[in-house]
Amino acid sequence: MGSEGIATGPLLVLGGRSEIGLEVARRLASGRTVILAARRSDELDAEVAEVRAAGATAVHTVEFDADDTASHPALLEKIDAEHGGIGIAVLAFGILGDQARAEQDPAHALAMVHTDYVAQISVLTTLANVMRARGAGQIVVFSSVAGARVRRANYVYGSAKAGLDGFATGLSDALYSSGVHLLLLRPGFVIGHMTVGMDPAPLSSTPDQVADAVVRGLRRRAGVIWQPRALRPAYVVARFVPQSIWRRLPR
Repeated sequence: MGSEGIATGPLLVLGGRSEIGLEVARRLASGRTVILAARRSDELDAEVAEVRAAGATAVHTVEFDADDTASHPALLEKIDAEHGGIGIAVLAFGILGDQARAEQDPAHALAMVHTDYVAQISVLTTLANVMRARGAGQIVVFSSVAGARVRRANYVYGSAKAGLDGFATGLSDALYSSGVHLLLLRPGFVIGHMTVGMDPAPLSSTPDQVADAVVRGLRRRAGVIWQPRALRPAYVVARFVPQSIWRRLPR
């Protein structure tokens, strides 16, 4: 463990093109090995350069297909063995999908849920086993306020995040006293590449702000972080909004 509560050892970013994942990597790269895992990993030159410039001692790329869950155990165990034990793993992959299409196309709805929930469970279970065996490590999971109370406007995505939130909360409890720390982030609307063309929601954040929250949470070994913090009391109130009103709310 680092002197401020942040684990030492290699940093693994699953979703090596993610704006938030890369911002977290930039903040934690100094003096450590960073592994960027993504599809088309041979096309990550710009991302590698960015992390190397932030002070990483080495940056490696690994081919990672989040939806190929059968490949996850062997891949993650190999990464862990080759780099001397994963210190911090950031699950920065996911898709917003198309809500209107998902309402008409079951295959698209299933694809969204598979990436945003099923694939996350696969990765989390494997990482928890690997880190638990060593008695050390930190895992960062991105839920969303969309899962705190699912809205009609994005209920497919929201339902996946609700499931992930519940799974991660339970896993965190299961890891208690194991030496492994799980940090669950509940950000609101994040202004970035994934949300281009969408009107920002109230209490929005940037990838920079979310990454800062991640680092604070890792340092404090926090369990759950809402970003921004004002979202937490807002969603306490939201639970009591009548369904007749809630169903008309925008994304």
